[in-house]
Amino acid sequence: QVQLVESGGGLVQAGGSLRLSCAASGRTFSTYALGWFRQAPGKEREFVAVIGSSGRTTYYAASVKGRFTISRDNAKNTVYLQMSSLKPEDTADYYCAARSSSILSKIDRSYDYWGQGTQVTVSS
Repeated sequence: QVQLVESGGGLVQAGGSLRLSCAASGRTFSTYALGWFRQAPGKEREFVAVIGSSGRTTYYAASVKGRFTISRDNAKNTVYLQMSSLKPEDTADYYCAARSSSILSKIDRSYDYWGQGTQVTVSS
């Protein structure tokens, strides 16, 4: 079984930066594709970014492309989301997720494991 724990959320002013981390347990972490999703109050969960098992391939939602960077350190069983040029509309609960597939996906229901989330609030 895989367990995911997010950290790094908090309050930040518009234009600022935050780095989210997601620490994972599991012997086969390096074989999983890893994604970040977010959910704002009253809205549905949406895709943010995904990274392949090797770390060489990534995909981003259009709303964050150029501002966010996803990366992973398989030796540390950790995936990161570096967020820059933050906007108030980035305010949401952020979740990391894992799926046992080499195929990248932006569909939340295709992911097998989820963290409990970390809150990000961007003030104007």
